Amino acid sequence: MMSDNPIQVPSKQSAGNPVVTSAAATPRRTILILLTALSALPVNMILPSLPNIAATFQADFTLVNLSVAGYAIVSALTNLIAGAMSDRYGRRPVALMAISIFVVASVGCALAPNIGVFLLFRAMQASISACFSVALVVIKETSGEREAASRIGYAAMGWAIAPMLGPTFGGVLDELFGWRAIFAVLAMFGAAILAPSMRELRETAIPSAKSTRNYLASYMHLLGAAGFWAYTLCMACSMGTLYIFLGGAPLAIDGSSAKLGFYMGMVPAGFILGSYLAGRYGSRNPRNATIVVARLLTCMGLLVGLSLSMSGITHVLAFFGPCMFIGIGNGLTMPAANLGVMSVRADLAGTAAGLAAAMSIAGGALIASTAGLFLKESGAVHTLLGMLLISASLALLAALFAAFIDRCASKRVS
Repeated sequence: MMSDNPIQVPSKQSAGNPVVTSAAATPRRTILILLTALSALPVNMILPSLPNIAATFQADFTLVNLSVAGYAIVSALTNLIAGAMSDRYGRRPVALMAISIFVVASVGCALAPNIGVFLLFRAMQASISACFSVALVVIKETSGEREAASRIGYAAMGWAIAPMLGPTFGGVLDELFGWRAIFAVLAMFGAAILAPSMRELRETAIPSAKSTRNYLASYMHLLGAAGFWAYTLCMACSMGTLYIFLGGAPLAIDGSSAKLGFYMGMVPAGFILGSYLAGRYGSRNPRNATIVVARLLTCMGLLVGLSLSMSGITHVLAFFGPCMFIGIGNGLTMPAANLGVMSVRADLAGTAAGLAAAMSIAGGALIASTAGLFLKESGAVHTLLGMLLISASLALLAALFAAFIDRCASKRVS
């Protein structure tokens, strides 16, 4: 399971996949899980407090809502830039700088005198999202190929659990101490993680492998690689499937918000289960096989749901039960697909992780927005399941494409 013992690093090193062999460069698994969790925790922790924040600043709710939507946009841009910076300047300085900015920004949000200052510091908080891609690259550079998929799976559990607990935790803090306490606690979390990170994180990028070309050239090298596109499209379509579900699920069930929230939680729970399975068995199975099986599971689950719906079965579990496979499939897919993206060019692993994260978020949002044009009527379960199945099928096609590219590359090497 998740021992705190340092990760054991293989002693062999290949030119295409450099692995740091120094135990001093290997942080404990707990630190990497905490970094990924902290990168996701602030996203929705303030959701229950938005009305109170608006009341405090006497600001329009639409403006206050930028603290959520704007945060997501800045997070995507942060991943895009931070990944490339970690290739040029190293993983450690980028991660420590991101955490430090996050701590300062959290304090700024807690003390903000008006909505303008609050939104500025809230945007600065998004710096912490850089720790997600940096953590993935560190895992790759301190693990063997299959072991890395397992360790990324465990890290993904932290990334999934944090936003699940965030709104509840934030709501309790707001209820007891006011909304400013949320940011005070986030600052304390950041400071608490910064101290061990300074001790544990050592530079894992091999000096000769650090990128010396300009950022635009690095992006163009990756965008010219078919393998990068295959894995990124797989992640984007997988994210799109999730976003379609999140936007359309309220149309599929009539009832209280509490009931809806309970059943919608089945998908994040499925993601945690899928991430656990990736962590448990990722080192035993080839990367491509894991992704293809994961996408097949999602498509089969949604196909069962569509069949039940077309048969006139309207029980709530007939919809949410099959949709749980969205979470399971994504939990299995993301660790292996991220590893595939970072393996396209070993010297551009950070750039690849950041660029793929930004493209996946943007692609998923685009897919969900397109599907939303067809989801206008409450109770349109057939249409919703059909949109979900189309997006999941596109992810499956991308996974098969990635497997084909990797097989051709293996034949050329042999």
